[in-house]
Amino acid sequence: MTGIKSLEEVDRQLPAHVEWLKKGYSDGLFLASGRRIPRNGGVILAKCDTPEPLKAYLSQDPFQQLNLATAEIIPFEATMKSQLLENIF
Repeated sequence: MTGIKSLEEVDRQLPAHVEWLKKGYSDGLFLASGRRIPRNGGVILAKCDTPEPLKAYLSQDPFQQLNLATAEIIPFEATMKSQLLENIF
């Protein structure tokens, strides 16, 4: 995600965004997330077979609904991975 509004506006919606993230984790969609450095957005590592469920879930993010950030889905296939990630991919 890339922020398109001020950090003050983003921070006001952060509690709702965190609750949305927690649901993504409990639903098994999200694997990791965090702020970009510098803080101009964030990254979410998600696991799904097709992009449609992720697109639908991203549209429910308060940051998206309030036009505070834009989201870009970048699909990739892990051709190399550590043993720790073997069961995830």
